[in-house]
Amino acid sequence: MERKEIVLASASPRRLSLLEQIKVYPDIVDPSDIDESILKDEPATSYARRMAVQKAELAEKKHSGKLIVAADTVVACGRRILGKPENEIEARKFLELLSGRSHRVLGGVCVVDKDGKKTMRVVTTKVSFKHLSHEDINNYILSKEWEGKAGGYAIQGLAGAFVKKIVGSYSNVVGLPLFEINALLQGVGVRPQI
Repeated sequence: MERKEIVLASASPRRLSLLEQIKVYPDIVDPSDIDESILKDEPATSYARRMAVQKAELAEKKHSGKLIVAADTVVACGRRILGKPENEIEARKFLELLSGRSHRVLGGVCVVDKDGKKTMRVVTTKVSFKHLSHEDINNYILSKEWEGKAGGYAIQGLAGAFVKKIVGSYSNVVGLPLFEINALLQGVGVRPQI
């Protein structure tokens, strides 16, 4: 079987590492720079789907005939979507909002095969945080781990100690739902490179 060239349309080192964990090694890493503005009254699921599809479509234009993998991670608390905090003040607000509550992490994934056929999924993981003390939040802000992270935290780092319970895919919270992405890739003929 002919090996397909794979393009990962993401700058996230976590997504690359997660793909490598299942023995999928992209040939090209080319982040799709799109407008990530949230539309008025847009539900989190629709936003995650739209972001993944738009990233995939942009990558497909640049890498026609190659297999495209695109993803987006969205953190939602109630109806509010928490993007990547722009500064310490916003990161603190996010952590205060998540403190002692459950929230959803939605992973939108889109695979485009070499013929341009798109397949996509949105995976939801429920995450429950303990009540965070001022010290917890201050120390986390000082760690800078929140920078560039949806919702202002990284579960695979210090914030792992904030998580009381998780229902669903852990890898989805890190940045890529491995079960689903593996199924999508196998559906277009990609097998692990062992």
